[in-house]
Amino acid sequence: MSDVLVKVDNVSKRFCRSLKRSLWYGMQDLGSEIGGRRHGGGNGLPQSSADVELRPDEFWAVKDVSFELRRGECLGLIGRNGAGKTTLLRMLNGLIKPDTGRIEMNGHVGALIALGAGFNPILSGLENIYTSAAVMGVSAREASKQIDSIVEFAELGEFIHAPLQSYSSGMQVRLGFAVATIFKPSILILDEVLAVGDLSFRKKCYERLGSLKKSCATILVSHDPSAVAQLCQNGIYLENGASQLGIQDVDTCLDSYNSTNGDNQAGTRTLALDRSLVTNHSLHFYSNLTYNEKLSAELVISCNKAYQSTIRTFIRDQSHNVLGQWYMKNCRLNSGVNKIQFDWEKCLLSTGRYIIDVNLYGADGISTILSIVSACFSVEQPANFSFLGRPTIFLGEPTLS
Repeated sequence: MSDVLVKVDNVSKRFCRSLKRSLWYGMQDLGSEIGGRRHGGGNGLPQSSADVELRPDEFWAVKDVSFELRRGECLGLIGRNGAGKTTLLRMLNGLIKPDTGRIEMNGHVGALIALGAGFNPILSGLENIYTSAAVMGVSAREASKQIDSIVEFAELGEFIHAPLQSYSSGMQVRLGFAVATIFKPSILILDEVLAVGDLSFRKKCYERLGSLKKSCATILVSHDPSAVAQLCQNGIYLENGASQLGIQDVDTCLDSYNSTNGDNQAGTRTLALDRSLVTNHSLHFYSNLTYNEKLSAELVISCNKAYQSTIRTFIRDQSHNVLGQWYMKNCRLNSGVNKIQFDWEKCLLSTGRYIIDVNLYGADGISTILSIVSACFSVEQPANFSFLGRPTIFLGEPTLS
């Protein structure tokens, strides 16, 4: 289906750096609205930021952002902290009003914007499910039918009857994600939901999002470039609240983010790097392969100190379909130069171009230390060879040396 579920037209939002002035401006704006006037001037909402004059200490958190999102599409919002991503999501979810432009949301919205947002810490997890369902327009009878599925997905067990204030951050995000996705919303809004939780829960999240992908429009904010590349087809790169390129394919947005904020090396691009641990790195692999040939890649990392890490590797095609992924826990990296060899005994891929992603996390499997996306490598079939079967089969596991 190609119906537009989200339409954003020249949306802007301004904030004030001074608390006292912010309160005074808020009273002025409230008085203007009661009088039937908007503080940008005129009787209607200003069309763009050009129609609004900033007052002392004000700044644009989001400025003139426009895009459309249809059913089955997933849009990634990319940018540094403070770029305006969460502010834009809050306007889309109706938590705050835009100062200019117009937002149209056609359908039920499931949102998880902040940890525990919309939950009452005094109520139990079960009671919060019913209140969240009511906000989403789901009846208590329909919510009751999904309780067992929510509890099973969130892995809460008997804790579902405990007050939410006794939950850990991981338990809260599991419950929030389960509630936001179980009722099959038309529009799904997620902000860094995949950054909290263990590896097994993240895998469940990817599977759930994959099952919802065709039936809803999804907007995702994540500082994990691998998650954005895996889930999203298109993206918007925000810098200082403004969209630099408009809506583009996700690789173009990641490249723009990388060129502004990362380090470029031949053959790879770096999208996140903790320089307190990693001083230098490189990723090498064979650029031309044939069907059924061994696939190898080597990651060289120079570290300031020794530490335990978790390594996540996956291979995807140019349509961002993940063909295989692997987790390696408790990998010890020593101070100095480390060489990590990835070997797959057989690479059953058809002719085409593919990408290897390598992500290095801390021992908790959550905090990102290094995220590298390699350049494409090519696979060629022998002459007069007809490929049979799925190009998604990998025999053997990657090994470290």
